[in-house]
Amino acid sequence: MLNNSYPLPKIIFFDIDDTLYIKDEGRIPQSVKPALLALKNQGVLLAIATGRSLGIMPVAVRELIDEIGIDYLLTMNGQYNEYAGKKLFDFPLKKQQVKEILAVFEHRNIATAIMTKTDIFCFNQSEHLKTALGSLGITPILANKEGFDFDQHIYQILAFYEDHEAQNIVLPPDIKTTRWHQCAVDVLDHQSSKARSIAKLLNELNISKSDAAAFGDGLNDIEMFKLVGTAIAMDNGHPDLKQHADIICLRHDQDGIENILKALKWN
Repeated sequence: MLNNSYPLPKIIFFDIDDTLYIKDEGRIPQSVKPALLALKNQGVLLAIATGRSLGIMPVAVRELIDEIGIDYLLTMNGQYNEYAGKKLFDFPLKKQQVKEILAVFEHRNIATAIMTKTDIFCFNQSEHLKTALGSLGITPILANKEGFDFDQHIYQILAFYEDHEAQNIVLPPDIKTTRWHQCAVDVLDHQSSKARSIAKLLNELNISKSDAAAFGDGLNDIEMFKLVGTAIAMDNGHPDLKQHADIICLRHDQDGIENILKALKWN
């Protein structure tokens, strides 16, 4: 039976876009807040695990974080992480990595964007950049590369190209990409993932992986799903992610989170 197979976890990690948040409609389902409050009232720790940075959280998500009291925020795929508004730990890119990444894409005339703790900067724009960031309602800050502060912590770089344009893109061996849009990829240190930061947080909280659960929908959730004891994919999620899920719930716009929590008797 489903209910007997998955005991109530001690901590649950939630992706944002198309998991908690209906991106195309700019809203969070009404069923989400009471569902999360019910978990919190049972003593379950709640955390956000997202590819977004703190500065580009949708207003509805920020309000949910404040109203529910979600203390753990794992942002930019675990690159910068907070507890109760203060930094827990972070994993910025090395300056040499940033230099090499930008050089590769500049050589191919591919637009990029730089993610700091709160902002997204770009030195040039393209239709791919506008399409991908526009899908998230994000307008990057146009900056002058010559005057840009490369000494500040840079956590992630975005590159804007489609799969068929990827030929001859050779990045350093310590760099990886994860596609999040038809026109865009995250560019990260090869060790970076939501899973790395989740593992570190679980260790600090003395919680076993089997006592953790996660909800997600995208390719950047795969490593997270492999780590936690219970991995729940939204039915609107990427087919490759679903292969790594223990459970597939209803879509994000069909009250999937609320329904599966009730089915599991976690609510």
